Amino acid sequence: MAGTGTMRLSLTNVNMQTTCGALLSELEQIWTEIGESEVEKDKMLLELEMECLQVYRKKVDEACDTRAFLRQSLITKEAEMAALIGSLGEHNLQLQTDQRLESLKGQLAFITPMVENLRSKKDERVNKIAAIRSEIEKIIGEINGQNFQTNVGKVDDDDLSIRKLNDYQAQLRSLQKEKSERLHKVLEYVNEVHSLCCVLGNDFGKTLNGVHPSLHEPGLGQSTNISDSTLEGLSQMIQKLKLEKRKRTQTLRQVFESLIELWNLLDTPEEERKHFEKNSCILRSQEEDVTNSGVLSTESVKEIEAEFDRLTELKSGKMKELVLKKRLELEEVCRQAHIEPDTSTASDKLCALIDSGLVDPSELLTNIEGQITKAKEESDIRKDILDRVNKWEAACAEERWLDEYNQDENRYSAGRGAHLNLKHAEKARLTAVKIPGIVDNLISKTFTWECERNLLFFYDGARLISLLEEYKLSRQQKEEEKKRFRDQKKLQYLLLTEKEALYGSKSSPKKSNSFKRPNGCHAYGNTNGFMTPAPRRVSVGSATPELLTPRSYSSRQNGYFKEMRRLSTAPLNFVAIPKEDTISSFTSISCLEPGSPPRG
Repeated sequence: MAGTGTMRLSLTNVNMQTTCGALLSELEQIWTEIGESEVEKDKMLLELEMECLQVYRKKVDEACDTRAFLRQSLITKEAEMAALIGSLGEHNLQLQTDQRLESLKGQLAFITPMVENLRSKKDERVNKIAAIRSEIEKIIGEINGQNFQTNVGKVDDDDLSIRKLNDYQAQLRSLQKEKSERLHKVLEYVNEVHSLCCVLGNDFGKTLNGVHPSLHEPGLGQSTNISDSTLEGLSQMIQKLKLEKRKRTQTLRQVFESLIELWNLLDTPEEERKHFEKNSCILRSQEEDVTNSGVLSTESVKEIEAEFDRLTELKSGKMKELVLKKRLELEEVCRQAHIEPDTSTASDKLCALIDSGLVDPSELLTNIEGQITKAKEESDIRKDILDRVNKWEAACAEERWLDEYNQDENRYSAGRGAHLNLKHAEKARLTAVKIPGIVDNLISKTFTWECERNLLFFYDGARLISLLEEYKLSRQQKEEEKKRFRDQKKLQYLLLTEKEALYGSKSSPKKSNSFKRPNGCHAYGNTNGFMTPAPRRVSVGSATPELLTPRSYSSRQNGYFKEMRRLSTAPLNFVAIPKEDTISSFTSISCLEPGSPPRG
């Protein structure tokens, strides 16, 4: 390349010399023709050389300036490139120019695209960092509850490295996560406020505006406020609404319970109650489970209170009827518990007191309600004993059925349902055997009950232990009667055997009517020829062949006993027996049940 440049310069000089020599020869020829002197010719040639020298000098100066400019530009580019590399952190990009490029223009043309590329990278990096910083400042402003300002500070050009960009991006991600969590929390609070406002019937929008307007209807370009003050305001609002919900729930529950009592007292029809059916959930649900819309609204509370006031006024007009109704309820509770109701609040006395105006009917009603509560409590206390009494009564009923069944002449017939009666009879026999143990256990339990509470256990006005003792006594007497009856039948069988031995197989004329059963004749008889006297009214220690139970004892209109013995009114027959007979002292013969063989 250098040799080629030298050759081009030599050829240019040769051509220039040839051209200048030709022109100079031509100029000299012209001057000769003109007649210029040699002095003039030398002078003009000197001027011509000076002009040529000035032209060359000017070109040299211009070339020097161009070279200086190119050098300065190259230095500037290299310095800028070095600054860009340092700012962008592109330290792996080395500033190296091609050593073969000796010309300044070549070097400048080589470095200029690299500088332009670094400039574009810088601009892109600056814009990206600026956008990230703007988003960071915006989120920080939202978290701090400050209005975001769009004029973000100038980006630092000294540090635009990838590391710096990653730091900004990590900070932005952290703030975005915090913002998301705050938005989620704000949304939860807002939903809870909405639920509470629906239950309480409050204005949801007005409630949220009291915390921050952006929570209900964010304005144009305005985001939901997620600052600490907003979260704290929502939390306080929720606590306030919960407190109000708790107060209204307690108030409405008390009023509604009283309202239900009035409905039951006044026999309010279901059509009127259905209007308040949606409010009944507060009685069945916990406070946090009450979520029906408007169930605790001010209008609902006022409506229920108005209904309560209306029924209270109506109650005052029907107080006499309500008092008598409560008295009937008391009597029913006492009847089920087999206790005597308080006679001071009998129906006739209550009517007299109310009509006289001496006593407030509300006080009477409260008194009777207290008696009902006390009676129910006493019923619970007596439940164990009463269950045992019911078991005893059921066993006695089975025993009575068994007695009636045993007196049925056709009980062994092959009629319809006979096998069921046989099974029932077997079961009844097993039950009847347990009766003495049931009675003894009941007496023991009753004694224990009385000792524990230092109270007597009364059953329909009579002491239960007295009833049980009477029952045991009457049962013992009945067993003795049955034993005497069996002995009599055994005696009758022996007499028949003796008579058959004396008179043969034919019956004696005198004994033809001896074993006829007169109308109304019962299995029981008396050996002395007299009839058993009619039973008297039962008292402790009285002798009677019948059994007492609490049920029969309480049925005064039917007498103390349900099963009364029918006494035989037929005359007794006598049979002559030889003196040598060892059993001649027994002369009376009772009539036998028809169709029943004598039992020995």
